[in-house]
Amino acid sequence: MSQSPAPAHPTSYPGGLDRRQVVAWRNAMFVIFSLCGLGLASWVARLPAVRDSLGASTLDMGALIFGLSLGSILGLLVSSHVIARLGARTTMRWAFTVAPVGLAFAGISASLGTGFAAIFVGLAVFGAFFSVNDVAMNVSGAANERALGRTIMPIYHAFFSFGTIIGAGAGALAEAWAVPIAVHMGIVAVVIFGAGQLSLRFLQSEHGVAEGEEPVADDDHSKSWRGRLSIWRDPRTLLIGVIVLGMAFAEGSANDWLTLAMVDGHGLSRAGGALMFGIFVTAMTVGRLCGVFLLDRFGRVPVLRGSAALAMVGLLIVIFVPSAEVAIVGIVLWGLGSALGFPVGMSAAADDPKTAAARVSAVATIGYVAFLVGPPIIGVLGEHFGILRALLVVLVLVVAAGLASGAAREPKGATREPKKVAAPEA
Repeated sequence: MSQSPAPAHPTSYPGGLDRRQVVAWRNAMFVIFSLCGLGLASWVARLPAVRDSLGASTLDMGALIFGLSLGSILGLLVSSHVIARLGARTTMRWAFTVAPVGLAFAGISASLGTGFAAIFVGLAVFGAFFSVNDVAMNVSGAANERALGRTIMPIYHAFFSFGTIIGAGAGALAEAWAVPIAVHMGIVAVVIFGAGQLSLRFLQSEHGVAEGEEPVADDDHSKSWRGRLSIWRDPRTLLIGVIVLGMAFAEGSANDWLTLAMVDGHGLSRAGGALMFGIFVTAMTVGRLCGVFLLDRFGRVPVLRGSAALAMVGLLIVIFVPSAEVAIVGIVLWGLGSALGFPVGMSAAADDPKTAAARVSAVATIGYVAFLVGPPIIGVLGEHFGILRALLVVLVLVVAAGLASGAAREPKGATREPKKVAAPEA
């Protein structure tokens, strides 16, 4: 007797969800990640206009940017505790309410010239809620990834990149059309709030578990501040943090210094340097979109080691090969190699739903150190040794990330096929 073919997709998912709900959750996460990229890039794109409006010096602008950084760090430090108390979806609902207000307030203050303090406060509020949301959306995204039974996190981060591209393009148009900063930031804030709140309706609880697993709420790491802070003593947390640190440093150093490195180190024009940065961003986005197939086929550890190798070769070419044409190959390899470290680190940090919020918060904090501390370190080294030689510090951290890749290994017995699941107990 012939057997009927198995269904293409399972009929039940974590939390008792059906496929329609899980796919709607996934699509909503695409929007949420892109909105975050849109908000950040929109502000960055108008920094020259903010500087001119205030008549600010480079030091003054550094102080304003520090407001965003300070808020981000404070948000990261409390994120796991907020998510443990409110849940990822409710946390994001608050973030998508308050963060746009901070962005709009900063934009209005910049247009009206009400002073650095007001802009600093607006950016600090935006940064704090933005970073809390960053952890919450990675926790929710990792839960959706587990429900789907396939790698999806790199694509979420690719959508963040799409959002930054849209934000940068809209910022360029706003500059060309002389749109006031307050109007521009106000429109962006309304879009983020409206689209964010609408998308949140389709998110599901990150606490849904497969049948036979323990409920998340019973774990000490999620019940107390001490339990959540203890995740920092876990060697796996720190090793995943090294992966994210090295790859985030590779990404952030390109964001801040690649253009100047190509102009000063390889003799390109400013337009040529900008083009090289565009090549890097494109390579990284392609790497994130295509990397999911490699991750599902080969697993995290081989892909991360291969990524580190690509980034190392790319950096060596950019630093030591004098030909600008050959350096393009290095930039492509650098971008491809940098693509997967951060999103895969987030997935690995969230492998255990019981410690997901605490571990993702810790790993994200380590990663953001690269984005915040990396640029000035390279600047100081570049002042003494040249920007190209200063990039050797990035190479060292990428090597460390490659050596630590084993910490991201999938849990024992993990499978990319969704399990039979049950809803969490009330």
